Parts: sequence; C-alpha cells; structure tokens
Amino acid sequence: MISRELKALVIGDLSARIPIIQGGMGVGISLSGLAAAVANAGGIGVIAAAGIGLLEPDGFKDFLGANIRALRREIRKARSLTKGVLGVNIMVALSNFADMVRTAIEEKIDIIFSGAGLPMNLPEYLHGSTTKLVPIVSSGRAATLLARRWLERYNYLPDAFVVEGPMAGGHLGFKAEQLEDPAFALENIVPEVIQAVRPFEEKTGRKIPVIAGGGIYTGADIRKFIEMGASGVQIATRFVATNECDASIKFKNAYIEASKEDLRIIKSPVGMPGRAIDNKFLDDVEQGKKKPFTCPYHCIITCDVEKAPYCISLALLNAQKGNLDSGFAFAGANAWRIEKIVPVQKLMAELVEEYEASCKE
Repeated sequence: MISRELKALVIGDLSARIPIIQGGMGVGISLSGLAAAVANAGGIGVIAAAGIGLLEPDGFKDFLGANIRALRREIRKARSLTKGVLGVNIMVALSNFADMVRTAIEEKIDIIFSGAGLPMNLPEYLHGSTTKLVPIVSSGRAATLLARRWLERYNYLPDAFVVEGPMAGGHLGFKAEQLEDPAFALENIVPEVIQAVRPFEEKTGRKIPVIAGGGIYTGADIRKFIEMGASGVQIATRFVATNECDASIKFKNAYIEASKEDLRIIKSPVGMPGRAIDNKFLDDVEQGKKKPFTCPYHCIITCDVEKAPYCISLALLNAQKGNLDSGFAFAGANAWRIEKIVPVQKLMAELVEEYEASCKE
C-alpha cells in the first residue's frame, strides 16, 4: 500500500521535503520570486533562462551580456530569499546555451534542468562542480541514449530525469500527430523511462529518480505517478496563478479567463508544436498575417528568421508584461481549470492535502 505521506524528493545529496518541481517558464514567467517561494514551501523552485536578458534595459543591444547578467542576478536574488533547493531550466535549443550553463554553474545553482533537445554535452561544463544535471526527455529511448552517451564520454550519469508528456504547456517534444496518441501519454512514457534507467542504476548502484511532468494538476495526479514508480512530479501551469509568479496580472488573468476550448496547439516559429491560450494575435498569425519584427538575436537555433511570421521571444516578452495584443501565453492542457490566484504556500499545501485524501480513498 502506498504511503499516505509524500516522501521527500532526493536527487544526489539534495532533498526537497515535498516532491514537487516547479517547471521553468520563460520568458520571465518563473524568475527568483516564484522559484524562491516554491523552495520555501518545500519544493524545488526553478528559474527559466530562456530570454531572461530581454527584461534588461539593454536586452536588445547586448543580448548575450544581458542574459548572463540577468541570470546571475536572479539566481543570487533567489538565494537571498530561500535556503531551499533551486534550479535553472536551460533549453538545449538556445543559441547561448553554453553561456547560460556556465553562468548557472558559476553561481553554484543546485540543479540544471535541460530539455528542448537532448543535452548531449552537458557534463563537460561541470569541472568538479556539485550542480546536479537533470535532462528533460519524452521517451525511454531518449533516456537510454543520453545515459549511455554521458557514461561513455564523461563517466557521469544523469542525476535524475524529468519525463514531460504531451499535456505540458509551451514547446512540446512531440510531433503534432503524437499529441493525441495514447501511446505517448504520460502514463505510458513514465514507466518506459523508469524501465530504461534501471540497468544504469543496477550497473552503478545509484538511484536515478524519474520525475513525471505535463498535465499534472491535482494531488490525485501526483499519487497516480508516485504509484507508478516516479519519485516526484513537475508542475508548471498551476504556479502561474500564484501571487509570487513573476508574470503580470494580465498574464495570470488569461489563465483564469481561459475556457477548455481556448487551449490550442500552435506551430511555433522554432519548428516545434506548442500549447497556448488562443487570442487575436494567434488568430492573425493563423490567417497568414505576418507580425513585422527585427530579430534582436538569433536566440533559438531552430528558428528560421526569414520565414518566421513573428518573433517568439518578443511575443512571449510582451505577454509576460501584460501586452497580450502583441503576444500570447503558453499554457498546459489543464490551464482552463484554474479559477483564482493563490499564494504558493497555499497551493503546495492543497496539493499535499489532496494527495493524502486520495491515498485514503
């Protein structure tokens, strides 16, 4: 029988009392404010590195410098606000990926989470640092490939894996036709990744926690994946509607006002499908209207600037500031269920209570 009490999430020598990781959300949605609040509540708070420098006054003139400066500042600010576990989410697809990884490690961040591509060379930046490396994958095959490569090339295994399913918000690691295919549902890919990491655990005698993410909304959802063998969960969407989330109130209200029908899959300029809240900006794009822009910096490797109908970084930056006429909000499949803005502490407590009630049932 499963324990009614949530066990701590242990990643190497780090321990989070509540096994909930707050998913990293760019541009500027999860910064030090949200990350520190989640860490203080017993979870793992995560700062998103994507486009973080665009919030700087010189973000367009000195993109690379502004990003390094902003990430450094946000990590230090979060550290000043909490003694809890902090992470940074750094997308592999970022053209300044190496800069962001080096900066996070220099600042002695606890964990780097890395997805939107496979971070094949991530351990080469460690140089003896104690920062934990946690890739984000969407299949057992990807987990095996990565673990094997890291072991062969760096004699290093991932400290944990986040498995992200097709109900997540933002850019998705699936083809459009896979999003509704039950074979790719989180319930199917989590056991697949757990099975994939087992041989590596047996070979080294070291536990590699698997964390489930994408569409997890309630304490009952958490229980379901813990019962499957996951060591914890990653939740992003629910943390948007909190007092401490770093986005504007208009961005948060877009979640509260969204209906189930407002959640849609878009084709992002970076070549991946993404889930967002429908609005006029996205309708215009779908109708073939190009939103004129000057590329401040080729920030995503896969973005075809010449053909892109709009700049995704600018659209997300505008949305973060509350200008949703010139941008849009990424959101998970369950964003429509959110009804009010609450403090992070209250949300975490509710999730734990729901988990415990679900175990009793």
